[in-house]
Amino acid sequence: MPFWPSPISTRDVAGSGVRPGWPTAQSGWVWWAEDRPDEGGRTTIVRQAADGTRRELLPAPWNARTRVHEYGGRPYAVTPEGEVVFANLKDQRLYVLGENGEPKPLTPEGCRYADLLVRDGQVWCVRERHAEDGKVTRAIVSIPLEGGETREWATGCDFYASPTISPDGRHLAYVCWNHPRMPWDGTELRVTPLSDGGGSWTVGGGSTESVLAPSWKDDAHLYLVSDRSGWWNLYEIGLRGEGARALHPVEEEFASPPWRLGGHPYAVLGDGRLAVLHGRGDLRLGVLDPASGTLTDLDLPYVGWDGALTVEGMSVSGIAYAAAIPRSVVTVDAATGGHQSLRRDIEHLPDPAYLPLPQEVRIPGHIPGREEVHAFLYPPYGPATEGTPPYVIFVHGGPTAHAGTALDLEKAFLTSRGIGVLDVNYGGSTGYGRAYRERLKGQWGLVDVADTIAAAEWLAAEGLADPARIAVRGGSAGGWTVMAACCRSEVFAGGVSYYGVSALAPLVAHTHDFESRYVEWLVGPEDPQVYATREPLALVDGVTCPMLLLQGLDDPVVPPEQSTAFADALSERGVPCTYLSFEGESHGFRRTETRAAALAAELAFYQQLFS
Repeated sequence: MPFWPSPISTRDVAGSGVRPGWPTAQSGWVWWAEDRPDEGGRTTIVRQAADGTRRELLPAPWNARTRVHEYGGRPYAVTPEGEVVFANLKDQRLYVLGENGEPKPLTPEGCRYADLLVRDGQVWCVRERHAEDGKVTRAIVSIPLEGGETREWATGCDFYASPTISPDGRHLAYVCWNHPRMPWDGTELRVTPLSDGGGSWTVGGGSTESVLAPSWKDDAHLYLVSDRSGWWNLYEIGLRGEGARALHPVEEEFASPPWRLGGHPYAVLGDGRLAVLHGRGDLRLGVLDPASGTLTDLDLPYVGWDGALTVEGMSVSGIAYAAAIPRSVVTVDAATGGHQSLRRDIEHLPDPAYLPLPQEVRIPGHIPGREEVHAFLYPPYGPATEGTPPYVIFVHGGPTAHAGTALDLEKAFLTSRGIGVLDVNYGGSTGYGRAYRERLKGQWGLVDVADTIAAAEWLAAEGLADPARIAVRGGSAGGWTVMAACCRSEVFAGGVSYYGVSALAPLVAHTHDFESRYVEWLVGPEDPQVYATREPLALVDGVTCPMLLLQGLDDPVVPPEQSTAFADALSERGVPCTYLSFEGESHGFRRTETRAAALAAELAFYQQLFS
């Protein structure tokens, strides 16, 4: 088919998007991190004053990114004096960035740092150490800003997150968990006294309860997010774990899965109420009174927010978005609802007519007792034509993650050319409670695949898509689902995998520590016979459609061998397969030239499939 002319080019998609994130509000200023796609994808730090004056603080070649858990997180913190402490990507050391713009090293080489908090002249954070024998250890430590010995405060667990100090400075609260659990499976909230001689104790959580994002209400009480009810709701709890109380019990989520460290889905306002994110799927902003339990949503044009709020007085800052509004650094007056956009991910948008608006749909599934699959439909734009259009099914990564409705130029790139998009939140996705999340427990390669195939069949049965012109694409865990779905069904005209997983044993043997036991939850204990019934590489004989595989050669999460092995297996069988690799790219493409080349290859692939 000839695609419709579109004003959205590969360069528009690849070169746009500064990905603002991790805002911090203090002294009338707002800081945030943002990317530079045209500078190799490096991350800088920006500060904006109350008068709107904006300044980039971190010059090239400095790159503010932490590699803790490989996925990183908030890469900086701000001191009370307005100085910035940040993690530099190249050496992973912490640096202090003064007003003169010259970073000064704070830590020696050899460790990684994340979840930074500055308090009482110290940087409190999660430290990750990689030994020569490959063993990885983590601790919560404090580092004097003026230099001096690093002190360990919490050790012995495999993972730590969210260090926070009580108002009186006497107690440290934090979240911890151990292999084989992931933070959305089971975590503990612990408290450690900061005076010598005291031992830590557990306040809440456990092996089957995910507690997240602690914050101090006062010296004797904490707020936290827990899914003990089946949904991530907000609670208040005493210092010793007494008197746990749900602030607003509801079948909604008040948090997102903590793939990256440093997020906070709620914050305490100046009047004692809480600015909170909540909802099913996308999370909207509201104000919660912890005394009465009353939750009031603010009347804003944004449908969703990233899980990283910051508060100064009654002013809330965060990253907000809508289907026609790019991710933006937004400041909201919680008292009046007034709001201001400080920085947009994309400054110059195409004609709004070319931006697809999502339609929430629920699809009948194939798994007995799990009939409903959540998805968002993006119909194609274009002149009226005879027949039904082609569609591409998007499969998100994670897999414990969520496809939201934020403006996405990749989707608009396709829909503006007459290709529809269906974004599937298959069983196992977040945003719909713990039970929906746990549909994937032990079922990876089955439930996700069945739900994706069901989505394609639903498109055809509803007359929305041409049954012969439905493709599927996804990245990372989504790439696994793409490959596995093409192995198990002939409903797809083709598949596109970005740095996807094709074989389980090599993944278990070589992936990074954070996810090294994840497969146990997703599939089960290592068993070659079970693996052979799930992994795409073992099922490759079932593939009959062309495939496009794209891979970064510096990927520490899904090594390139995962894509090359699948590409070689397809080629040996005579199945058309294009494999493209990119030097210097990791798990997720960051450079403008890489993103443009990948998107151009994907468009050419669809042009050939759908002609």
